Order: sequence, then C-alpha cells, then structure tokens
Amino acid sequence: MSLSVTLGKITLPNPILTASGTFGYAREAAKLLDLSRLGGIVPKTITVEPRAGNKPPRTTEVTAGLLNAIGLDNDGLDDFIAHKLPYLRSIGRPIIVSVAAKKMDDCRIFAERFNVESGVTAIELNVSCPNVSGGVDFGIDPILCEKITSEMRRRLTIPFSVKLSPNVTKISDIAKAAEAGGADMISAVNTCYGLAVDWRRRRARLGNGCGGFSGPAIKPIALRCVWQIAQAVKIPIIGIGGISNVDDVMDFLVAGASAVQVGTANFFNPKVTTEILDELPIVMEQAGISDLSEIIGTLEL
Repeated sequence: MSLSVTLGKITLPNPILTASGTFGYAREAAKLLDLSRLGGIVPKTITVEPRAGNKPPRTTEVTAGLLNAIGLDNDGLDDFIAHKLPYLRSIGRPIIVSVAAKKMDDCRIFAERFNVESGVTAIELNVSCPNVSGGVDFGIDPILCEKITSEMRRRLTIPFSVKLSPNVTKISDIAKAAEAGGADMISAVNTCYGLAVDWRRRRARLGNGCGGFSGPAIKPIALRCVWQIAQAVKIPIIGIGGISNVDDVMDFLVAGASAVQVGTANFFNPKVTTEILDELPIVMEQAGISDLSEIIGTLEL
C-alpha cells in the first residue's frame, strides 16, 4: 500500500497531519505516541511578536465539540526558532509552520527568517483565527486574501498554504483569491464562530465571549467547504474539521482533500492519529485501492 501523498511541490509519507493549536509544539505529545509515524506536524500558530492571548476561561466543552478563545497565545517568532524548531527538526517528519500576520510587513519578516531555516517543509499562513482582533480580516475579503498571499509568495522561497475560515459567504471565492495570489495549497477549514453561555449566571462561558467551535459537529461544514474549494481551484487542499477516525479521513479525501489535519480529537484521544494510520491500509484494501491518489476527489453529487 502506498500511503504517501503529494501536495504540490512537497510529498508527505502519509496524509495524516496534526492541526495547529491542538498538538502544542509536538514535544508535549512525545510520550503518548510515536511522532515519527505522522505524515507531518503543524505546530501551534506563531506571530512575529509574543502574544499573551485572551483572558480566561479560554476553552469550554460544548455538545459534540469544543469552543476556544485562546487568542494565539505564543512566545513569538524568535523564541520559536530558538527553542521550538530544534526539537521539531529532530523528529524527522515534515514540519509545516503555522504563522499569523497582523500586518502585511509580517510576511516579509516570516519569509526572511524561514527562507534560511532548515527543517521547515512549508508554511501555513493562518488568515482565519476568529479569536483575535484582525485575525480574520485577510481571510474574509478576497481582495485582502489575494494581497497578503501575493506578498507571502513574493518573499517566501518554500511552499506555503493559506488556512481559510468557514465563516464566510462563499469560501470558493476566498480560495480562488489565495490561488491567484500564488498559494501552493489551501488548508480548510479553521473553526466556526460560536458562543456558549451559562444562563444561570447570564455570562458567556469564555472570557472572550465568543470563540472558535471545533470537533465532530463541524465535520459536515468542513466537508462542504473542501468540496466547494475542490471545484474552484487546481491547487491541493488539506482538509480540517471534525476528523476523529479513519472513515472521516476517507470522506475528506473523496471530497477533494489530498491530506488532512486531525485537531480536537487529539484532546479526547491523544493516540488518534496513529490509530488512524493503523486502520488506513485496512480500509484501502477493503476499497480495492493500493494508492490514495485513486480516491482523491472522486465524490459524485
């Protein structure tokens, strides 16, 4: 069985990646599973300058998922390169670094640093975080999306993906803008914007009020987005949203994704990624295929 998949200029050993924000910087999960089996790792999103994030509470469980308003809490670009990247390199798996730009010039700074850093396979440009001021500006307007994508393409020498938000009217328009701007891939989708309340206290359950909803309940939304994007662009898609078992993975591949990221499921089952990898050859044999490329984008409506 061939589990390897191609995402434009890069090849992954298998299609199972971890989603940014749900796996820390990988070191946290090292005692729980064999990191060397993963198709790739997308560590927690970083920004140029350190961010304190939003006030607590930052997470709350809701029906069929999780609501979070972390607010891109991170120690910044310098700390990531000095203290997080060396460990990530040592794993020997593809590393796709997730970055978020507050302003256009941040693309220049990210590019200048990562163009010369070894061990980074690709960049994931997060234009879709709903929990920070300005976090989705570049991801809800096709003109702004194409502009920031073009800026990153002009400066970055390694492949990059643009991570899109489901909180838009027509996600295919945003995907086409990212493609026009020079993105190598599309990551879809980030969290859905949601609210959880404690009616007895008349208060929101998150310190930030609203937050990003993830988990099994958003899978139909994410699948719809992936399928619509696949009809609109020619570049590869990384599917994200509600994936917790091997059938979920196959659903996304059939809908048009070439790889997937497993997110919230890591919290309730830290070994979910390797369990999926154990089952993937079995379902491939049952489907009568020897290469995953045989089923990618084969959905018929």
